[in-house]
Amino acid sequence: MDVALKHFAGEGYFRTTISHIAGHAGISKGLMYNYFESKEELLKAIIHRSVNEIYHLLEPEKGGTISAEEFESLIRKIFRLLRDKKEFWRLLMQLLMQQEVRKFFLQAFSANDTLLHPGHEPGDSIYPSQILQMFTRYFTEKRTRMPGTYDPDSDMEMFTATMKGLAMKFIYADDEEETDEKLICRVVEIYK
Repeated sequence: MDVALKHFAGEGYFRTTISHIAGHAGISKGLMYNYFESKEELLKAIIHRSVNEIYHLLEPEKGGTISAEEFESLIRKIFRLLRDKKEFWRLLMQLLMQQEVRKFFLQAFSANDTLLHPGHEPGDSIYPSQILQMFTRYFTEKRTRMPGTYDPDSDMEMFTATMKGLAMKFIYADDEEETDEKLICRVVEIYK
C-alpha cells in the first residue's frame, strides 16, 4: 500500500498500473491480486487506513462522545499523527487532489460503506461518518456550557475549516514544534 500511495500521488492514479506497483513492491502481479481485487480496492484500502488511524485516536469504545477534557487531548493526538507521518499525509493529500480520486474518495465513504479496524471481526464494523458525528455531538453538547446564543453548526464549520488549514500547514511546512504548539493551544482555546 505504501508503494502504491507513492506512485498514485507522484505519477497519477490512472497512469499507475497494478503491474507497475507490483514491480516496485518486489512482488508478482498475481500476488498483488491475492490481496486486492482491483486497483480501486487498493485505493480504498489506502484511504481506509488513513481514516482508521484517526478513528482510533477518538477511542470509539467510549460511546462515540468527546468530553471537553478529551477534546484537547484529541486535538494534540491528531496533530502528532500528522507531524509524525508527514510523508504519508503529504502523499495522501497529493492523491486526493486528483479530481477522479476525490470523487472516488467521496463515494468510498458513503453512509453505507463500512470500515474495519484491527482486532475486530467483519460483523463488528464502523462507519467513517462516525468521526464527523462525534465532533458534531461535541459542538452540540458544548451549547450547554456556553451562555447566550451559541451556534454549534457555525462553530463546527469554523472548527472543520481551521483543522483542514492547520493540517495542510503541519503536513507541508517545516516550522518549529514551538510554533506548532502555540497553534494547537490556540485551537483548543477557541473550540474547547
